[in-house]
This record gives sequence, C-alpha cells and structure tokens, in this order.
Amino acid sequence: MVKIGTFEIDRWIMTYGLGVKHNLASSYCASISINELSLLFAPGNGDGGKNPWSTILARPMSYGPLKGSEPLRQNISHLYSKDSPDHVPADSILITPGGSLANFIAVYALVGPADHVIVQYPTYQQLYALPAAVGAEVSLWKARQDEGWALHVSELHRLVRPNTKMIILNNPVNPTGAIIPRSQLDAIVALAAQHSITILCDEIYYPLFHSISSTDPERPPSILSLGYQNVIATSTLSKAYSLAGIRIGWIASRDPVILDLCVNARAYALITVSQLDDYLAAFALDPSRVGTLVANNITLVRRNLELVQGLIDRHLSICQWTRPVATPIGFIKLTKSGRPVDDVEFCTRLLQRKSVLLVPGSKCYGNGEEFQGYVRLGFGCQTKQLQEALAALESFLDEEYGDLPVLQ
Repeated sequence: MVKIGTFEIDRWIMTYGLGVKHNLASSYCASISINELSLLFAPGNGDGGKNPWSTILARPMSYGPLKGSEPLRQNISHLYSKDSPDHVPADSILITPGGSLANFIAVYALVGPADHVIVQYPTYQQLYALPAAVGAEVSLWKARQDEGWALHVSELHRLVRPNTKMIILNNPVNPTGAIIPRSQLDAIVALAAQHSITILCDEIYYPLFHSISSTDPERPPSILSLGYQNVIATSTLSKAYSLAGIRIGWIASRDPVILDLCVNARAYALITVSQLDDYLAAFALDPSRVGTLVANNITLVRRNLELVQGLIDRHLSICQWTRPVATPIGFIKLTKSGRPVDDVEFCTRLLQRKSVLLVPGSKCYGNGEEFQGYVRLGFGCQTKQLQEALAALESFLDEEYGDLPVLQ
C-alpha cells in the first residue's frame, strides 16, 4: 500500500478557509467569470464573428480526443513556442484535469522504488511527497534563506547519485516568488544531460513575471526551450490565467517516450478531460486573447505587491521577506527580538481575531522546524480586497503581536 502523508496546505485551507472574511491564503490571481472571459471575445479574431459558445453548445458530449482537443493543444504549443528556438508541437502536449494531476501522472509514470529524486526546496509539498510515496529516495536541494532563496548548482552536483532518475524544479517558486535564473537553468540542464536525468519542472506561474524585464538575460524561459530532450513541463490555467474553476492542466515533453509513458499512466486514472473545460480553455488560451489575460494579471500583481511592501516597510522590526520576482505570493518571516514567532499560533490567532487567513510556513512547507516564523501571503486578489485584508492584518500586528509566543 502506498503511504502518503497529510497534504498540509490543502488541509489547512480546507479546515480554516470556509467563511473567512479575508483570504490571503490563495495562491492564484483574482478569478474571472465566464462572462468576463467572453468580453475578451472579439469578432474577426479567427472566430468568424460567431457567438463563441455556439460550437460547444451544439457539440455531442462524447469523450473527445484522448490527449485533449487539437485547438487546445495548438494554443498551448503557441505559448511555449514564443520563447523557444524550436517549435513545440501540439503532439508533445497531454491535457489533464488541473496541474496537480499533471505532476502526479509524470511522477507516477517515471519514478519507482529503486530511484533517487532530487527536489528543489522549499516548494509545493506535492513535488517532494509524491516521489517518496511511490518509494523513491528523495533529496532536497535547499535554497539559501539568507541569500534571498538562492540555489547553488554546486550543491546539486553533490546530490546526484548513480540512480538519480529525476530532478524536480518549480519555476517560478511557490512559496517564495523567487525564480531560477536562466544561467542556472542552463547549468541544471547540462548536469542532467551529463547523467541522463529527467527534469520535471512545475511551471504553473510561468509567465507571471512582474519584477524582471522581458529583456533581462536572466529571465527564465520554459524548461522546454533549453535544448534538452529529457524534460517535462507542467502547468495549468489556475494561477497565471485566473481560471482555476476550468479544471485544465497539461504535461508537455519533446520526448515521445516520456509522453507515451504519461499517456499510459493517465489512462489508469481517466479517459479524457471535460469537453466543456477543454473548449473554454482553448478559448482562453487563443493567441488573440491570452496575452490580455496575462497582462491584466501582471498589472494587478504589480499594484498589489506595492501594498504588501508598504506594510512590511512599516514593520521592518518584525517583518522581512525576499521581495518576489514572479507569482502572486510571498514568504514573510515574522520575528520578535530576533527569534521566530510561532507561525502556526500567529495564523490561528489572526484568523480568530481578524478573520484573516494566511498559510503557516513551518506546518505547510517544512517539517515543523524548518521555516519557523514564516507565513505565505497571497496578494493576487482584487486590490480593494487586499487593502481591506492588509488593514486587518496590520491592526492585528499593532494590537496582538506582543503577546505571541516565540520559538527556539
């Protein structure tokens, strides 16, 4: 029997998120409705001026294509091909119900009990818990908290073993909002190629870069663009595209053997995705409108980031963070007299007193001792909602912070 631990962040949000007034635990940009998505429909942009929903309303609800519809996979192909010297064909893409299942399938298809897996850390719990659950040995490639969450490729070299099967990355990073820069990605790919190691890169926040220029040579491209065949990219509509309710994610790989293994593993869990979701996803990711979705969210997140930075600046004696480069989330460290505050108690009291939900770092991203005093704060909501939530949080800091316990 596969043994898998409690998925702490989902359990935390599921337990405490119902009915909360100020939800700063969310990790995605403000959701939009189907009506709002329809406003991006412009007659003449390849749709022939038709009602954008008439096609799907008239379509028989069969299973549909097993790998996902051709229009959806072509639109995803276009997303990758924009920054890749080589075209990423639609046949290299497999559609899944959400990004988490994409990661699950990739790990389940490629990793087994005899394997060793290296996982960038801190990161989303799924990415290191899943390989361990299927019996693999897992080594954590730890970012340096005191160096702005920097990774050292020299440490990655030391972690490689003869049976290292996979390196798992998350770029941009949950929960820190950091990035793995282009030069480091090149070095990681070179190392993986030397040892024939597969790279799985969770790119759910790509291309939500709000604090690095598109012309910066260190801005990271997709892992698919770096010339190594033995890579997998996963993503979803949930984070950068504001459409978490359309349950569409995907696996992309230039290696047909890898993709075939994922197709086979996926067949044991489902036949196809919802045809309604597939159609809506293809509509949203059409090249004529997907840029608007991303641009709107970058504008929103940039504006909101300054509000969070303002709160931190007003409380520098107790709040510190490495300012995020991408994503609508950040990892804030709370201290008192130089010692970390009990982050679980902080989040619990904040919820009780002010109905503000945050994510405690030591519970949801560490082993109880790592990331003590850290909280993940999401700032992708509408600006007015964020202002109200930050006002409640600041009130708590001013009124209650002195009574909070610290950790050793």
